[in-house]
Amino acid sequence: MSASCLIIGLGNPGSKYSQTRHNAGFWFLDALLGGSGAVFRSQAKLSAEICRIDLHRTNCIVARPTTFMNHSGRAVRAVMDYYRLSVKNLLVAYDDLDLGPGTIRLKQGGGHGGHNGLRDIFRHLDDTDFLRLRIGIGHPGIRDAVTPYVLSRAPAQQETLIMRSIDNALNVMPDLLAGNVSRAMKDLHTEVSDSESASDN
Repeated sequence: MSASCLIIGLGNPGSKYSQTRHNAGFWFLDALLGGSGAVFRSQAKLSAEICRIDLHRTNCIVARPTTFMNHSGRAVRAVMDYYRLSVKNLLVAYDDLDLGPGTIRLKQGGGHGGHNGLRDIFRHLDDTDFLRLRIGIGHPGIRDAVTPYVLSRAPAQQETLIMRSIDNALNVMPDLLAGNVSRAMKDLHTEVSDSESASDN
């Protein structure tokens, strides 16, 4: 991701969903751009809102789909094609039920884990070996409760943990954007483990 990069956060459009767990990918984008003065601009033909910005000396395209989560792949493919970027330049941030609130992980490739946004991205891309930022939101414990759970707001304590984990991810972005993916993973996962240990004491 050293030359230029595409950073996409997954979520649902509209104020109705803005504070729901499923929009954690959008929260990451907001934190990433916070204080920069950068503004998203709607690109209807790309089914996304786009912002171009230099982050840590790297020319980045930051995008959030204006489709609903289950159709995220259409926007991802359109943006990649328009800017002529490949999956090696792609980072996708999204909410992850398999990680508890406060836990965040970087992952290269792998399956979609049942996440509907990722599942649709897989449908639209020939190569799914892209980098993912998995933002833990926890699991309700019952499969039938998943949809209302992700489409509702987390309690204040959990939301604080989620936002703290996003801050941890921001700390490793300089290495990530410089192409030092292994170092970014190591530092992020170590930082998260330290945070989890501190919260248990």
